[in-house]
Amino acid sequence: MRHPERPRLIYLHGFRSSPASFKARILEERMLALGRGSDFVCPQLPASPAEAVALVADGLRPLPQDTLVGSSLGGFYAAWLAERRGCRAVLLNPAAHPARDLRAYVGPQRMYHSDEAFVFEPRYLGELEALEVGAITYPERYLLVAAKGDELLDWREMVASYPAGRQIVLEGGDHGLSDFAGLVDEVLRFAGMLPAG
Repeated sequence: MRHPERPRLIYLHGFRSSPASFKARILEERMLALGRGSDFVCPQLPASPAEAVALVADGLRPLPQDTLVGSSLGGFYAAWLAERRGCRAVLLNPAAHPARDLRAYVGPQRMYHSDEAFVFEPRYLGELEALEVGAITYPERYLLVAAKGDELLDWREMVASYPAGRQIVLEGGDHGLSDFAGLVDEVLRFAGMLPAG
């Protein structure tokens, strides 16, 4: 059983991604280097948005001292979960309107890292609509990282969705945040895993 006062870093990957993602591996390696490897959690999220948030909310049960780090669709989930569980959230190029943006992906899909097939069902769009947060209630619990060079999502929508939270807006960059290694300590400082400064 976990120690209730020991904070965790819970990484939520994006659409068609997995715990093998580039950013998840960087975070895990850094946590291991800090002697905090057991405090890093990165579940494989199901395709169903309702099942994905239930897996985290009911299975992992984030506590207020935990930090959710979500990338793309995982960022959308992280905001919903942070509002309900009272924890911090780091949103990395988060999907602002996934029910709209993923409509074109309904049907057969393949995972990025394993080429495993799955079906993104039409009903999942309704599940995404049900997870829309609207205005966040405690902006100090949020850190947004948005890249102006994101080739998949509009960084302006990200910024507009979290206007009162802390924001790091990157000139250039890309959707996958290929320069994430330079940001990892900033994420860990926000999560309280590293001293401020």
